[in-house]
Amino acid sequence: MSGDKNFIPEYGWKVKLNHVFPERRDQNFFPKLKQIPPLLPLAFRYVRYMVSSYRHGRQPNMDYAKMLTGKQIYGAPVGGIGGGTIGRGFRGEFCRFHMRPGLYEYHTVPADQFIVSIQNCERDTVYQRVLSAHGKPRHGLSSWAWGFDGSDGQYCALYPRAWTVFDIPELSVRLVCRQVSPVIPHNYKDSCVPGAAFVWTVENNGDDKLSVSITMTFKNGTGSKEDRSGGCWSELFEREDAGVKVSGVQMHHSLNKMPYTYAIAAVHQEDVSVSRLTHFDPCGKGKEVWEPLLRGGELDSNPPPASHKTRNGEQLACAVCARLVVAGGTAGRATFSLVWDMPVVQFSGKKHSYLRYYTKWFPKDGTAAPGLSHYVLANHDRWESEIDAWQQPILRDPELPDWYKSALFNELYFIADGGSVWLLAEGLGPTDPRSEYGRFMYLEGHEYRMINTYDVHFYASFALAMLWPQLQLCLQRDFCDAVPREIATRRSHLYNGKVAFRKVKNSIPHDLGDPDVRAGPASCAMQAGGWRTNGATAADPVADEEPLELLNAYGIHDVADWRDLNLKFVLQCFRDQQLTGDEAHLRAVWPSARAVMERALEWDQDGDGLVENSGTPDQTYDSWVMRGPSAYCGGLWLAALFSMGKMADKVGETGVAARYRAILVKAKQALQEKLWNGSYYNFDCSGTSRSNTIMADQLCGHWYLRASGVSDQVFPAENVKSALDTIYTHNVLKFRNGTLGAVNGMRPDGRVDDITIQSEEVWVGVVYALAATMIHEGMLEQAFKTAGGVYHTVYHRIGLGFQTPEALFAEKHYRSIGYMRPLSIWAMQLAWEQRKRPAAS
Repeated sequence: MSGDKNFIPEYGWKVKLNHVFPERRDQNFFPKLKQIPPLLPLAFRYVRYMVSSYRHGRQPNMDYAKMLTGKQIYGAPVGGIGGGTIGRGFRGEFCRFHMRPGLYEYHTVPADQFIVSIQNCERDTVYQRVLSAHGKPRHGLSSWAWGFDGSDGQYCALYPRAWTVFDIPELSVRLVCRQVSPVIPHNYKDSCVPGAAFVWTVENNGDDKLSVSITMTFKNGTGSKEDRSGGCWSELFEREDAGVKVSGVQMHHSLNKMPYTYAIAAVHQEDVSVSRLTHFDPCGKGKEVWEPLLRGGELDSNPPPASHKTRNGEQLACAVCARLVVAGGTAGRATFSLVWDMPVVQFSGKKHSYLRYYTKWFPKDGTAAPGLSHYVLANHDRWESEIDAWQQPILRDPELPDWYKSALFNELYFIADGGSVWLLAEGLGPTDPRSEYGRFMYLEGHEYRMINTYDVHFYASFALAMLWPQLQLCLQRDFCDAVPREIATRRSHLYNGKVAFRKVKNSIPHDLGDPDVRAGPASCAMQAGGWRTNGATAADPVADEEPLELLNAYGIHDVADWRDLNLKFVLQCFRDQQLTGDEAHLRAVWPSARAVMERALEWDQDGDGLVENSGTPDQTYDSWVMRGPSAYCGGLWLAALFSMGKMADKVGETGVAARYRAILVKAKQALQEKLWNGSYYNFDCSGTSRSNTIMADQLCGHWYLRASGVSDQVFPAENVKSALDTIYTHNVLKFRNGTLGAVNGMRPDGRVDDITIQSEEVWVGVVYALAATMIHEGMLEQAFKTAGGVYHTVYHRIGLGFQTPEALFAEKHYRSIGYMRPLSIWAMQLAWEQRKRPAAS
């Protein structure tokens, strides 16, 4: 009766609309007593920093006083990459708005809805209801019928699409809404479109002909107080081209003084009529919408006078209705679009204005909404064909677990909904990929407000490198630009009070800035010339900074000598060249790779070829201190040495290649002698009782080499196999009976290492990376059991899908919702494809 796309697919995250998750968790954890003493100086300094931030009218970029409790409501978000997103709950509500670059507003807006109206052959309305099981709002829209029975509905997300089914058994009617966002690998034009299509299929499984109307309503703003600031107005529009005619309403308003436009529209089809309402009060009873639909299944053909600009305190909403007649035993279709046009954006300091990347193809002057609406409605079928061509080979693979097929695609939400900002780049040379593909930025997490945090992107980068490789190359170029920079501003770091340069030459910065830095009243920070006032706390960025200009927004630790940042840059340069074959890019990044590696050589204090950790938090596990050579940084070091030799060969610097290979020979021997204990690599060489902790991430360097297609035994094969077996036995199976992934640190006697908060956490992204390593080594059953534990916990037990946290505790708590690192699940897919490639050739 209708195409396969209209029905719940075989794979995906599926729940009933009245689903209740079996477990609730929060972030209200408290450190154990033995974990507190090292944290006390940090806590004291952080409180001063936090109070200063609040006093100056800005939120700390890591706000531990207002940690968010995840809402168990979210489904697949709406929108393409880098132009903002709108969350949509699995019960049918619109929620979580990301319109301001890098910033979120967690509001559910009752006026943003779909409504169904059904009339029988006599044109009597026999059913009319809001299509959401979220519940009736406390205020406003009291004339609308709310409370769709969630037991009669089902939701399935397989990002970038989602299906919502509404069954109306008393009329033998089924409504299926298919939400389609343009997130399409290797398609850079469509993937940046800020909008989505909603394709409604109406199945009349009864005998009598019915008239069915689907109405979309939407209001200005994001659900915040700013929605009432006035100056919003709406207008009708129509656009017809290439045989596709669309009609809609656009609403013009502003957010933080940035003008933008929402537009909702429907496509004209045979036997589908479209009616529109330019404005109604979303805080009123809503009769302007409800009563005409109840009378005749259409919006009023004589609407109120043309919309005026709202006054202070007023809000504005509009509506578009598609009406179709569906004979018994048949189906019909109505298609809507939701787009937003915010072409010029600023970060909170408002120092510069930037153009969104989609303006490469659409008007830059704020008039693009009608064209965007037409583009969505004219092209969504093609988008779905491209999405199917990408997804179906994975979905049809019988060797892959069903849960993995859901996890792989649904975790990709973060590429669009991770505070992503995709901008046009100007003033760069023709050989620079940013000239064509722009600048791409995303947050470390919804709560950790730092752009392109590099130690975490190292794990997440597989999603870009495999699906939008040019964005990965552009991001790498931004870090190349940062390598030679030195920022002589001194600041006092919160962890230990150390005063240091903000950015040291020939180093990779922790991040490329904070999107929410604003000028504030003067306070003190140390500069090379002495103390000065600069509008920021000593740990804070200086006033008026912009992302990409003033780096390292992270103010807790000194990252100038972080052991992993430089090494991770080298490994990504090598991995990217191996995956793309782009030697021109390799030659462009090679000078930066050499510079950061030469600086890293300084960390070998005893000349044995192996770098030492400093005894301070100097890597991504930034509360888990490593002293002397460590498994984590030592493994990264060996992998980076190997990669430098290979890259030097490719650029023709044979002397450099020989030098790094000579160091690698020494480093391999030192790692074996100092850290290998016969079963696994010790955590570090501190000589403490914790130095033989089993670290889940100890083979991180080996993983990256295997992902880069390297089969050389940089790490002895027997060591790798033994270490993985040990990790699986201890960190996975002996932790929560193997149902929660791999705990970061486990003692040899089977007790969790709780020396610090991070050692007793499960890091979701690290678990996926570990599982990828297992796949590379042929441990398929162990890999999918390890990774499946965290997926089932996040999506099925604690209800944090589409806001996957950084860390899970054994019970009750999690940390940092909406985090970048879980994108590392795409490293599992790369490992799977590389494993199967030889057999296919």
